[in-house]
Amino acid sequence: MTTEDKSGIAEPADISLANRYGRPKRRLSRKARRWAVIVALAVGMGFLAWVSTSNATASVTFKDIGYRTTDATQAEVDFQVTREPGTAVKCAIKALDSKFAVVGWKVVDIPPADQEAQGQSADGGRTLAQRVVLRTESQAVSGVVDNCWIPKPAAS
Repeated sequence: MTTEDKSGIAEPADISLANRYGRPKRRLSRKARRWAVIVALAVGMGFLAWVSTSNATASVTFKDIGYRTTDATQAEVDFQVTREPGTAVKCAIKALDSKFAVVGWKVVDIPPADQEAQGQSADGGRTLAQRVVLRTESQAVSGVVDNCWIPKPAAS
């Protein structure tokens, strides 16, 4: 009894490729593709709305202007804070040594702008220049604003 040698019989190309690599991927139906596009557009629009509103709600910004080291125990930091005129702000200021270690730190309170200052300023009292004197534990080579924020109101 002999068996047929099937190695010489050529199979159709698509069947032999399917055996080797697996079946071809099914494409999404037209309805599934439409929903995928709708969901992607909704997510994109939500992201754009979030980005545009998150920038609008960031109501405190700060800018380092300069620093001056008066001696090994004191440094001065000049900076600007921009916020809504009726808003109180707190800023953390730090002095750094040559190895970027913090050698001086202070949190300063910036009160809300009064009505007189709002009328005299070109931007209505939004931007305020500040100079802060820091005590340092060693010679500072830099002074910067670490962060500024709106403090939470005290619970009564």
